[in-house]
Amino acid sequence: MSTNRLQSIKGDYEGEINMGKPAFVKFEQSKELADRVYEALELARNSGKIRRGVNETTKAIERGVAKLVVMAEDVTPEEILMHLPILCQEKQVPFAYVPSKLELGKASGIEVPTSSLAVTEEGEAKKHILDISSKVKALLK
Repeated sequence: MSTNRLQSIKGDYEGEINMGKPAFVKFEQSKELADRVYEALELARNSGKIRRGVNETTKAIERGVAKLVVMAEDVTPEEILMHLPILCQEKQVPFAYVPSKLELGKASGIEVPTSSLAVTEEGEAKKHILDISSKVKALLK
């Protein structure tokens, strides 16, 4: 393919392509909000309940017990998490992103990476989760 044709194709889609972020990321999130998510997870880990992994997260959302869903942005392939934001929006479950699956795993109390998790019982993290939820709703509008 000639470079002129390639530049023409790129020019047609430049406004629609979200370079650098995975396709499942629905909004740009600040580092402060990600830090707040980590804090909430650490509180929920100690006083509530967390379901780790894509399958457990999906089941928690579908069963209506998920209070907050958190996804790591560095998951490959991206298709693993593509259904979660859509499912969360359908079931009106707040969701957020964090940059690292390793840090997500550590914040949830395990030493291995996890691509996603669902907080099913907030425990002492209830105020944090309500705060995160309201901030995410504002970002989605």
